Amino acid sequence: MITLDISKALGKVTKEQVDACASQAKNCNRALENGTGKGSDFLGWLHLPSSITKEEIADIQKTAEKLRTQCEVVVVIGIGGSYVGAKAVIDALSGSFDFLEDTKPVIVYAGHNISEDYLHELLRYLKGKSFGLIHISKSGTTTEPALAFRILKKQLEDTAGKQKAQERIVAITDQSRGALRTLANEEGYKTYVIPDNVGGRFSVLTPVGLLPIAVAGIDLQLFMEGAEAMEKASGSDIPFDQNSAEIYAVVRNELYKSGKKIEILANFHPKLHYVSEWWKQLYGESEGKENKGIFPASVDFTTDLHSMGQWIQEGERSIFETVISVANPRCCVEIPCDERDLDGLNFLAGKRVDYVNKMAELGTQLAHVDGGVPNIRISLPELNAYYLGQLLYFFERACGISGYLLGVNPFDQPGVEAYKKNMFALLKKPGYESLLL
Repeated sequence: MITLDISKALGKVTKEQVDACASQAKNCNRALENGTGKGSDFLGWLHLPSSITKEEIADIQKTAEKLRTQCEVVVVIGIGGSYVGAKAVIDALSGSFDFLEDTKPVIVYAGHNISEDYLHELLRYLKGKSFGLIHISKSGTTTEPALAFRILKKQLEDTAGKQKAQERIVAITDQSRGALRTLANEEGYKTYVIPDNVGGRFSVLTPVGLLPIAVAGIDLQLFMEGAEAMEKASGSDIPFDQNSAEIYAVVRNELYKSGKKIEILANFHPKLHYVSEWWKQLYGESEGKENKGIFPASVDFTTDLHSMGQWIQEGERSIFETVISVANPRCCVEIPCDERDLDGLNFLAGKRVDYVNKMAELGTQLAHVDGGVPNIRISLPELNAYYLGQLLYFFERACGISGYLLGVNPFDQPGVEAYKKNMFALLKKPGYESLLL
């Protein structure tokens, strides 16, 4: 299992404080399982790992294989939770330079911004290539993905013909309602359902995440087995002192009460960059309400030690740090001996690069703790589908508990609509013109 170490946070927060919150955390966890807390109509993610069937996984894999066979490129269209979870897993488990090799299909993303330059460059890249589309939208009318889909669908139909386009488009949407469901039924697209009781940021373990992950060739069975292992290990029947999700939720809330308003998620593995992006949405959108909530930020070490390191070490003491550590890398690179030793690195000759990285990680932890930054550490035995499934479910479960501890509904996002209403009014969308008067 992945492990949680809070020992370097026990300075600003005491073990007695953490233990005193055990009963409250347990009640919050039970509220998730019993559906008695705020937002209980959006708890469909809670038992996804243990409830998905082999037949459902096999169907997703069959669709993925069809896209892999027919397409040089697959475009995943979505925004927020509709794409970032899949990207987090795909980036973490794919080769860093696969895009330079003859690895098919290449997976790219659209609908997560409104950049005309980005779309123009994507259309140019797709010209002359066989490509498919995975369109992820519950309503089919969210501006960013709807724009991208309209434009990409036209190019696909213009170049491949309507028949082949229909075979290369998969819609992941509402079961019975919405513009995308209507279009998918009319055009005969292969479809998957976004469950009504699963919000976008919790949807990575539904077809929203699983289909793109399968297209990337990642083992879905192993991924879901990891998530299921964490589902069991974080249940309300697990004692508090053994329940990492409850402990993490308590520690971060106690740090928040003590004045630590910012949580920095740090990693020492570049493949985890988009895991941090996924985590930022999960916690920011779940807890940032009613003028409450920890601000989620992230850094990639050691890279960002040369940019953000100074602020983290000596800036305002309003932060704490959660570090994701990978115990064993997948590959081995040894440092060679150099006869001239102009760079002074011969003292490391024969050692692995990961040894240097681990000492940088430990040195950073010690420096930051000494500098007044409490440190929580999450350790993965290695970076693979099983442990990544554990990690994502761990963060989801802990997020639900943490939101309840904070006293907010962790499953709604009323503030997200404010910019949309203003944008629609400025665009003169019918029905919105009067909002800016």
